[in-house]
Amino acid sequence: MDRMRKLISAHMTMSKSTSAHITSFVEADMTNIVNWRNSVKEDFKSREGQNITFTPIIIEAMAKAVKDFPMINVSVDGTNIHIHKNVNIGMAAALPDGNLIVPVIKECQNKNLVGITKSVNDLASRARGGNLKPDDIQNGTITMTNVGTFGNLMGTPIINQPQVAIMACGVIKKKPVVLETKDGDVIAIRHMMFLSLSYDHRVVDGALGGQYVRRVADYLEQFDTTTIV
Repeated sequence: MDRMRKLISAHMTMSKSTSAHITSFVEADMTNIVNWRNSVKEDFKSREGQNITFTPIIIEAMAKAVKDFPMINVSVDGTNIHIHKNVNIGMAAALPDGNLIVPVIKECQNKNLVGITKSVNDLASRARGGNLKPDDIQNGTITMTNVGTFGNLMGTPIINQPQVAIMACGVIKKKPVVLETKDGDVIAIRHMMFLSLSYDHRVVDGALGGQYVRRVADYLEQFDTTTIV
C-alpha cells in the first residue's frame, strides 16, 4: 500500500467499527432531468467552457433535503451530537492512480445550480490533477458517491467519519415503469436511478434515514425543467 491507501484503509476500517451502518434504498425517476440536461448541455459548455453533469443536480437536491431533515447533517463526538449550520457536501472522486479522495463543496445551501456546478467541476479537475488544497477536503458534513459512473446499479457506501450519512447514486438506466394517469395505469420507458443512503444508526433511525433519501428523490423528480443555467 502507498501512503494514501494506508490512510483510506485505516479510515474505512475505523468507520465500520465506529458506526452502526444501515442502508436504505429508493428509486428516482430521472427522465425530466435527463431531457433537461440534454437540452442545455451544449449551450452551457459553449458559454461556460464546462460540462454540466448529473452530480451538481443531485448535490442540490441533497442540500434541499437537509433543510427538511437537519438531523441528517450532524456529526458525533462521543455521546454528543453536533448539528451543522452549513451543508458541506463531500464528493467522492476516484483518482487516476486508483486511490480515492473526497473534496467538499462548501455551503451548498447558499449556492444555486450554476454555482454548485462550477464548484463540482473545479474540485473534480483539481483532484485529478493532484492540485487540491488541504481545506478542499475538510469540514464535510454529508457525502455523496456516484457509483453509477462505473455502471453500478446501487451501492452500500461506508460513512465518512465523523459524518453520519453518505448517499450513493446508481447508473441512470432506461426501464419500463408503471405510471398512474387520470386515464388509468400505463407502462412507459423512463430513465430510473437507485439512490442508497448509508447512515449511522447510533443517531439516525430508519424513519429519518428513509425519509431523507426519499425526499432527495422527490426533489429530483420535481426538478423544474424551466431552470436556466
